[in-house]
Amino acid sequence: MDLGKGDTMTSKPFASSADLAEKRETLEEIADGVYALTAEGDPNVGAIEGADCVLAFEARATPVMAQQWIDQLRERTDKPFRYLVFSHYHAVRVLGAAAFGAPSIIAHENTLALIHERGQQDWDSEAARMPRLFRGAETIPGLSYPNVTFSDRMTVDLGNRVVELRHCGRGHTAGDIVVWLPDERVLFAGDLVEAEAALYTGDAYHTDWMSGTLDRAAALGARALVGGRGPVVYGEKAVGDAIAQTREFLVVLRDAVAEVLRRDGTVKEAFDAAHAALEPRYGAWPIFEHCMPFNVQRMWDELTGLHPRIWTAERDRAVWDLLQR
Repeated sequence: MDLGKGDTMTSKPFASSADLAEKRETLEEIADGVYALTAEGDPNVGAIEGADCVLAFEARATPVMAQQWIDQLRERTDKPFRYLVFSHYHAVRVLGAAAFGAPSIIAHENTLALIHERGQQDWDSEAARMPRLFRGAETIPGLSYPNVTFSDRMTVDLGNRVVELRHCGRGHTAGDIVVWLPDERVLFAGDLVEAEAALYTGDAYHTDWMSGTLDRAAALGARALVGGRGPVVYGEKAVGDAIAQTREFLVVLRDAVAEVLRRDGTVKEAFDAAHAALEPRYGAWPIFEHCMPFNVQRMWDELTGLHPRIWTAERDRAVWDLLQR
């Protein structure tokens, strides 16, 4: 390609690098002592108050960003953080852990393995993709590691309520877990379910996710759901709709990429087909354009038999330049 002076390979800003406007945050008390902080499509966080302590769900990308959430929570409770739960390993979810001072940091055993395998590369990748979410990056002391892991289920007794941690199966990553409050019927789903926000599937196991994993999440019968991004969803029908929307995104993505593969097309052709299929419904939702190149490349890899490859800052740019132009 012959580029003139000032030309670039892409017509769209890289990932979310140009998304610099602050989002309005909303703190909701979903049930007595059960809190969620949403922010117009930014990653959601939550907290569950027990008899004498708090369990926090997700840590944000930096201690500075985490402290901004903690300061709002402190208007509701001054109990100490005893538990911090990571839904999965992505940097925007875990690197703010130091702000909580929680003695127990809990995650799935696969999440710990992924942090050891690719935690630094993921940090570098996400900081470049989403710089606004990494305000105060200089306060990150290093990679955040869980010190408590499990494989299937784990129960945390907060004194006045029981919190269940469940691995519903591979999905957004190999190690996603949900937080389930059986008495309140509240589900913190992490990025396994999104409500009015596009999916990121760059590290996903799409086939497992769209089938058994979402089936198990739906079978819980939640009456309120906090997805990875987007608003809190209330009511069994609305929760079912959010799960169905997540499943539909995955199915449409798979079908578009699979059709191009069947006719021996290229990954760029697969991107164009998937974008055309998904954009009418999902295009205006948060992070849609950001995610699509990485989603299509991962789906292509999965359908050709590859396990999730490590995203580096350099690979991010190469895939973006190839597909999102």
